[in-house]
Amino acid sequence: MRPLILIILLFMTILESQCQNKPAANIAKAAFDLHAQYKEPVIKNRRFKHRDIVPLIEELKKNPMFQVKTVGQSIEGRDIYLIKAGTGKTKVMLWSQMHGDESTATMALFDFFNFLQKPDALDEVKKKILQNTTLYFVPMLNPDGAEAFKRRNAYDIDLNRDALRLQSPEARLLKSLRDSLNPEFGFNLHDQSRLYTVGTTNKPATISFLAPAFDYAQTVNEVRGRAMHTIVGMNEGLQTLIPGQVAKYSDDHEPRAFGDNIQKWGTSVILIESGGYNGDQEKQEIRKLNFATITSALHLIATKEYTNYKLEDYVKIPQNERYLYDLVIRKVHHKDKSGHPVLLDVGVNRSEIPINSPKGFFHRATVEEIGDMSVFHGYEEVNGEGLTLEAGKILDKPIKQLRDLTPERVKDLLQQGYTTVRLENFSAGVNPTELPLNIIRVNGNASHTLGLGRGANFVLRAADGKVRYAIVNGFVYDMQGAKPSLLHGVVL
Repeated sequence: MRPLILIILLFMTILESQCQNKPAANIAKAAFDLHAQYKEPVIKNRRFKHRDIVPLIEELKKNPMFQVKTVGQSIEGRDIYLIKAGTGKTKVMLWSQMHGDESTATMALFDFFNFLQKPDALDEVKKKILQNTTLYFVPMLNPDGAEAFKRRNAYDIDLNRDALRLQSPEARLLKSLRDSLNPEFGFNLHDQSRLYTVGTTNKPATISFLAPAFDYAQTVNEVRGRAMHTIVGMNEGLQTLIPGQVAKYSDDHEPRAFGDNIQKWGTSVILIESGGYNGDQEKQEIRKLNFATITSALHLIATKEYTNYKLEDYVKIPQNERYLYDLVIRKVHHKDKSGHPVLLDVGVNRSEIPINSPKGFFHRATVEEIGDMSVFHGYEEVNGEGLTLEAGKILDKPIKQLRDLTPERVKDLLQQGYTTVRLENFSAGVNPTELPLNIIRVNGNASHTLGLGRGANFVLRAADGKVRYAIVNGFVYDMQGAKPSLLHGVVL
């Protein structure tokens, strides 16, 4: 173990020499690189439930470093916890998952609890945080929403629009904690759409920050200014990890929102929005980034180094915009209803539809833009130049059983332009959403005509008549590859 510690210490020394004037970058990079040893193994994906975190919280009770209280219950009777750590003068409150389907930061908070308990090369960072701040965590403020993996609570109220009327028990709890603890800093932890970009660039806004405005004039007083200073330092840290992928959420005042009101009530609020990162569907990389930026922020607060950053640099952080699609097909030919050829770009997005399965959801792809998309970008892009888009065909002759859909058979069907087949026998336990083609019953009907709001099921043909790409439910098969690519979670 000692050689590993020496290596980490050497790494820290080198890093410090490279980042002498960038303390936030130093801490964020070190926390990011060491994250694997803190990552809570029980939480593996975004759709964990309240029952998954309760045993973890019970374990924290056994460590005198933490004070754990049940401070309230949700509408459906699930306990909501307050976890306290540290003995310092500066109080900081962090709350996550007030929207039930926004769980990235909750994962990072449990990683942070492990971080505080494990001695290693970052002990000095932990020491400063614990000695100079008192931390109050409310992980999973909306456990009922988390259970259904939906934004709103069991009343179907958006908790972040209930700061004034306080009609939800979860909202009343958050307000009472803010008032009784009176923290100097507050972290409002959320997720946002993966389709947001940094300005008009093609880079996803993987993390977006905001010091919420407490009035329509967007006044900057001492309270909001503290949040802005800290965000500039957090941005510095993240730029070493995801350069060009940090944005600033809209400063527009929302009078019903908790962030805006808590800022007004005297707590410096820092909003963190976790967006998208290519290839990170379960947000495990963004979880790591959350952990790193929260750690660096708490160190900035504990050491008051946030005061070294300039307010004007907050304004320079690019605005959060929406210029991304999951898939963009560029400059493809298509015949309109009259048979006239038109040149099109096509934008496709994939939604997650809840389903009772081990995965918890299936994808439903929808065409959301048709026309000139030259100012937009895609996580995945297909060059359609010289190709013609045709609606996917539906195989009339039914497939008898699932095992008849061999990889070779699937590839042959796609090459013929089929994207949907009929299946005679739906075996028990077979989930059609996980099969390698669209599946309908023998008497089922479907239409794959290109249109806004319709499904994305078509093929792109080359001039020689061969299918170059097949798109099934918004996922792309490159038919010139050795074998088709990933589709519906099944590799053929």
